[in-house]
Amino acid sequence: MFFYLFLYQPSTLLISVVALILFKYTAVKCQNEKPYSTVPLFVSQRTMMLMPESQEKPKKSSRPAWSYFFTVIPSFIFMMGLIPVVVLFFILYHYFHFFSFTTIWHFIVLPIIMYVGAVLLFLSELYITGGIIRLFRITYQPGTYEYSFRDKNTFKWILVCVLYTPFRKFLEIFPLGRISQSYFRLLGMKIGKNSLVGGVIKDPCLTEFGDHVTMGEYAIIYGHIHNMQYETIFMDRIKIGNNCVIGAGAIIMPGAVLEDDVVVAAGALVTKGQHLEKGKIYGGIPAREIIKKSTE
Repeated sequence: MFFYLFLYQPSTLLISVVALILFKYTAVKCQNEKPYSTVPLFVSQRTMMLMPESQEKPKKSSRPAWSYFFTVIPSFIFMMGLIPVVVLFFILYHYFHFFSFTTIWHFIVLPIIMYVGAVLLFLSELYITGGIIRLFRITYQPGTYEYSFRDKNTFKWILVCVLYTPFRKFLEIFPLGRISQSYFRLLGMKIGKNSLVGGVIKDPCLTEFGDHVTMGEYAIIYGHIHNMQYETIFMDRIKIGNNCVIGAGAIIMPGAVLEDDVVVAAGALVTKGQHLEKGKIYGGIPAREIIKKSTE
């Protein structure tokens, strides 16, 4: 190929060699220059002055090797939850000879036994994780923190996510009423009298419900916001007053406050730090007042 270019198209070969040399020279020069050195070609110097050096290139934090142990914690919790089920099956086998299947009744009762075992496993998982969080007081406080295992509050948040998130999915599929509310209380959530938690609570320890609150299906309450550009995480409390209604599919962001008798329409978005005044109905994206709630 190169011999052909040299004999019949020497100019093409010469241009290729020059282009290769220029490419290598440019690559070496770019490596020696500061990041974003080409930005002034596209933006004004005024814009560059508004971009501090600390924000131009976020600092990357290395993940410690021991943190990978967190990925196997749900598996250990699952195995611990299987212990009561194994004990139940052992009692049925050893004392009642149930699994010998000598009569037709053994086959009839088997689905019931399996169902009881599944419920027992589910409850064990909930109260093991909730008990660990409550016993060791694994809660985090509002603020903006570095998204790193080195930060105390971020570390607690990650640990709660590892313990809580996998089994929260079960609650989304199988709502258990008072059992789920007792689980949320173990996680640090404040729930008033006669309140219904029908949606997803991302951060129970930062969420507070008053009395007679109704939260519709698929509604989500966030207590945190990630910013992976700067590797930070923002956390803030959410307070829901008495007699509030949160429509299905509504989203409430960190720092939001709903005073008493507030109604949030289905699919509405309550933005970060938004304050909804008493006795009003809000809807839309972002949530705006629609009409004053009737008190009659």
